Amino acid sequence: MFHALRNEDGSIASLSRSERAGGELLADDHPDVLAFFGRPADTSSFTTADAEFVRVLEDLIDTLIIKNVIRHTDLPAAAQQKITRRKGLRNRMQGALNLLGGDQRII
Repeated sequence: MFHALRNEDGSIASLSRSERAGGELLADDHPDVLAFFGRPADTSSFTTADAEFVRVLEDLIDTLIIKNVIRHTDLPAAAQQKITRRKGLRNRMQGALNLLGGDQRII
């Protein structure tokens, strides 16, 4: 959240993370805040689309590797590292959400 001070025309004159007298509290993704930083207001849709597309690419690479069309080692070293890092992060996130654990014992 930002505390915004506005000009007479309504545009943002300054932003601060700390409270300011006469300041207006605005969310980080508020269109006026984004405009102040020179970013278009509709970047969230691109960010979401990019994240979804990255997941499609990951699944495509996994499928090509499983079907022996390519090998993980066929990819450049930087790509191998990035894929391995994302898989590790995804596995940790899925594990963090697994509230019952992986134990399949019957009680």
